[in-house]
Amino acid sequence: MGLWRRELWRLILLVGIGLLVGWLLSLPWPGLAVGLAACLGYHLRQLCRLYRWLTLDAQSEPPAASGIWGDLLDRLYRYQKGQRQTQERLLRTLRRIQESSEAMRDSVVMLDRHGDMEWWNSAAERMLGLRAAHDRGHHITNLVRDPRFVDYFHRRDYREPLTLASPIDEQMVLQCQITLYGDDERLLMARDITRLHRLEEMRRDFVANVSHELRTPLTVLAGYLETYATYADQLPSRFARGLPRMQEQTVRMQNLVSDLLLLSRLEIDRGGEDHVRLDMAAMLARVQRDAAVLSAGRQTIEVELDEPRALIGSEQEIHSALSNLAFNAVRYTPPGSQIVLRWRAQGDDACLEVEDDGEGIDPVHLPRLTERFYRVDKGRSTATGGTGLGLAIVKHVLLRHDARLEIDSRPGQGARFRCHFPAQRLTAAARSGATGTA
Repeated sequence: MGLWRRELWRLILLVGIGLLVGWLLSLPWPGLAVGLAACLGYHLRQLCRLYRWLTLDAQSEPPAASGIWGDLLDRLYRYQKGQRQTQERLLRTLRRIQESSEAMRDSVVMLDRHGDMEWWNSAAERMLGLRAAHDRGHHITNLVRDPRFVDYFHRRDYREPLTLASPIDEQMVLQCQITLYGDDERLLMARDITRLHRLEEMRRDFVANVSHELRTPLTVLAGYLETYATYADQLPSRFARGLPRMQEQTVRMQNLVSDLLLLSRLEIDRGGEDHVRLDMAAMLARVQRDAAVLSAGRQTIEVELDEPRALIGSEQEIHSALSNLAFNAVRYTPPGSQIVLRWRAQGDDACLEVEDDGEGIDPVHLPRLTERFYRVDKGRSTATGGTGLGLAIVKHVLLRHDARLEIDSRPGQGARFRCHFPAQRLTAAARSGATGTA
C-alpha cells in the first residue's frame, strides 16, 4: 500500500504542478493536460525500459527504477531467477534419467499419445533399428511392422509381454512390454531374450526326444508284462505277485510320456489348421460319460449347457483340456461330491467351467497350479495316478485358442476352473441347450 500511495502522490504532484503553471498563465486546462501528459510519459518510459529488458537481456540485472516500477522490476527479476533455477534442476534430472536409460541394456522408447516416437536410448537403436535422424516423430508401427505387435499396440491390453523377432535381425528374440503413463502416453521396453529362448527350445527338444525314445521300450515292456500276466498262474508265486504292480507303473509311465509328447506338440506347433465348429453339447456329454466311468459312482457328475453358440477350435485339444479338468475333479474330490461341467455365456464371451464342491485348494497354490509337475499334495497325486501335467496341458491349449484359465477356490468351499473364450472364438450353433446327470 505504501508504494501505491507514493505513486498516487507522484501523480497528484505532477498534475498539480501542471495545473498551477497553467493557472499562473491563465490556462488551467492546458496546464492540467501537460501535467497528465508528463505523468503518462513517465510511465511510458518505464514500460519501454521493462520491454527492452525482457526482450533483449532478461538474465541481466533489471534497470534501476523507484516506486512501484522498481518493485515490479525486482519481483519479475526474482521470479525469472527462480524459474531459471527450476528449469536447470529439471534439465539436470532429465539428463540423469536419459543417462541412466542409456546405461540400460534393455530398449526404452517414449511414445506420445498418438504412438509417435519422441525419444529412445541406444539399446533401441541396436535392437529395433531406430535412427534419430530419420525416425523421430514417426509412428512406432511404421518401424515395428510385425502384425502381432500392431495388434498388441492397438488392443491396449498390456498386462502380458509380447515375444517377437527383432525387425532388423530375425535371430534376435525380443520380449516387448508397453506401459501407459501420463496423458495417455506409452513407454515401450524391449528385452533381448535370445539366450533364454534358445534354452527353452533346447528344453522342449530334449523333452520331446527323450519322451519319443522312451515310448518304444515302454511299449515293448508293457507287451511282455501283458504276456506274463496271461501266464501268471504258471509263474512262481514270488514273481507273479509283482506283475500287477509292474503293469500299473508301466501304464503310468506311458501316460506320462504321452502327456509330455502332447505338451511338446502344443508348444512347438502353432496350430489353427484343424479348428472347426465344435458341438459343445456332444463334447460335454462325452466327457461326462468318461468321467462317470472313472468315478465309478463315487461322485455325481452333471452337465449344464446355457450358451447356444458353438466354439471354434480343435476338437482334440478342447476335449483334452476339458477331460483333464473333469478327471482332476473326479480324482481329488471325496465320494459323494457333486461335479458340474458347464458351458455358459459371460457377456459377449463364453466360459467352459468345471466346478466341484470338494475340499478346495489353498489360494497360496493357485499361481503355480499350471506349472509342470506341480502338485498340491504329492502323496495324494501319486496315489490317484496323476502325472502333474494336466493343468499345464490345459493352459497351453487355451493359449492356442486365445483363451485364459481362471481358478477360484478356497479350502472347504470347492473349486471352479473356468476357461474364458473371447467372442471371436464363438459362432452360431443349431442347438439351444441341454442338461444331464450321471
